Amino acid sequence: MNTGLAALGALLIGASGLVAACAGNAAPALADRVGAGVLGAGAALAALAALLALAGGSDTLAGGVLALDALSAVFLLPVAVLGAACACYSLAYFPAAAHPREAPRLRAAFGVATAGLIVVLLARHSFVFLAAWEVMAIGGFFAVTAEERQREVREAGFLYLVSTRASALCLLALFALLFAATGGPALSPLAPGRVSPALQSAAFALALVGFGLKAGLMPLHVWLPPAHAAAPTHVSALLSGVLIKSGIYGIVRVVSLLPDAPAWWGESLLVLGVISAILGVALALAQHDLKRLLAYHSIENIGIIALGLGLALLARDAGRLDVALLALGGALLHVVNHALFKGLLFLGAGAVIQQTGTRALDALGGVAKRMPATALCFAVGAVAIVGLPPLNGFVSEWLIYSGLLRTIAAGGGAVWVLAALAAPGLALTGGLALACFAKVVGVVFLGEAREPAAQATREAPAAMLGPMCALALACAAIGLGAFALGAPLGAAAQIALGAPGARPDAPFAALSLLALALVVLAGALGLALRWRLRRSPRPSGPTWDCGYAAPSARMQYSASSFAATLVRAFAFALLPRARPPQLAAVFPAASSFHSHVPDAVLDGLVLPASQRLADLLGRLRVLQRGSVHAYLLYVWIALVALLAVSGASR
Repeated sequence: MNTGLAALGALLIGASGLVAACAGNAAPALADRVGAGVLGAGAALAALAALLALAGGSDTLAGGVLALDALSAVFLLPVAVLGAACACYSLAYFPAAAHPREAPRLRAAFGVATAGLIVVLLARHSFVFLAAWEVMAIGGFFAVTAEERQREVREAGFLYLVSTRASALCLLALFALLFAATGGPALSPLAPGRVSPALQSAAFALALVGFGLKAGLMPLHVWLPPAHAAAPTHVSALLSGVLIKSGIYGIVRVVSLLPDAPAWWGESLLVLGVISAILGVALALAQHDLKRLLAYHSIENIGIIALGLGLALLARDAGRLDVALLALGGALLHVVNHALFKGLLFLGAGAVIQQTGTRALDALGGVAKRMPATALCFAVGAVAIVGLPPLNGFVSEWLIYSGLLRTIAAGGGAVWVLAALAAPGLALTGGLALACFAKVVGVVFLGEAREPAAQATREAPAAMLGPMCALALACAAIGLGAFALGAPLGAAAQIALGAPGARPDAPFAALSLLALALVVLAGALGLALRWRLRRSPRPSGPTWDCGYAAPSARMQYSASSFAATLVRAFAFALLPRARPPQLAAVFPAASSFHSHVPDAVLDGLVLPASQRLADLLGRLRVLQRGSVHAYLLYVWIALVALLAVSGASR
């Protein structure tokens, strides 16, 4: 029943664009509402199926080709919630009346990508999995390139498409390997000894590259920042919140199929996770573009999830099931949490971008005065993403910390060394994330407007505020309702680790009480402050100007100056570039300062290598002379070479 509900939900979501088109292009507002309504109905069915599965209602459909268990449900629930929120948000952010050419196509692509993702989570047959993966990837491509008239969008879409093709090739090889080893296409756990260790390791390596490309693990992240920045904001929220998690799901599912994982699997994931977390947040600190900044934070949080997964595999290999359950439970909960708070942050950023017309941090400022509700929702997301109580990010990161600290306390072996390095790495990531969002909230929402565009803002429409408020409440609900998380997380972890009957050994009730106490304390302090301000007199007089007779917005910290010290500390990895002002006279002419931090992998490796390859292939065009005789000669040479190779192999 649950699998059928999820499949029906996927069908409704995938058909939402077509149903909206049937509503008639002559009434664009009606088409928008019909499309969002159908998608919302499908999302509600999928969410209900996920909740039932987490409560212990796993089943199959179509002879075992589709199935919904607790592990799939952990990933399915945020897909449904965030998909519905983004569909509602798009009514005001990307309406068909304002985008008559792009909106219908985007609506269809959004639904197809979301439906494809749901089927990926349900698939228990390699052919179905690959087909759904392709549907999700192609739907995502058309969603990213909805505004293809812009050159930036076309370039980002091409990079996304190339990355998805590379990922699909790795997955095709992975499933071909498993098919050859097992003799069937079913994605079911293998018995110990059925597949050789070498084949298992080859399968894991292919899964790590193929799914890691989709997830955005460093150094496989090259497509992610450009695609998130170029896509419409609600598409960016879906990409960051749930689509990249399909890569994490794929890794977890493949690991659950292969028995007796060697230690290097966990070590690889843990090391890649730490690198992605630290460098992802460091790159985010250096960004001037609001959406690119949030995109790099996606890499950071994928790193945190991979760190937890790697620790879980290492702990299972070492016989520490308690640590494995804590680490994997934290990683799976962070999948859900990241979808909620990153979706909230992207939707909040989209509201600011729509009202101001710019994504440049240094062109904003003082937005909270004109968009207080948006500023509050964004602040909630910022507190959640840096892992502070009482919100949801704290709970999932606390579980991972607990696993690391238990490993360190036990002592001994390579696991202890890696945990001892990963724990301060995770702490450093949290500190840098706090600095980054202090920069974002301060530069965007506080202070004074730096450009006229930031002065003419107004609050976002209700269709945009509603989803943001719902996601903010969900972030708070998980923090306050941590006491209910043990059983569902345990059910999902059991499938991934092959440990029936186990559940994370964590004081979830104490976490809920801590969150509740902090909420009550904050409320009491707020009421006391309000009472004091009402009763105390308010003196009036000129403000001390600190020596500045005419302060201006230019005297505020910019995004670059706020993060300059931390960017210099990571200069060995970020490779920042700056163009300082030229002051060559006593009374110099007007000048400016410009700084830029390139992506070392994309700008320093991938793009130069692809340009050299293009140049090489361009030189080979001399072979295309347009002469039939020349082409016949090429065919003859190829045949002779094949015959020579065939004869030598005998």
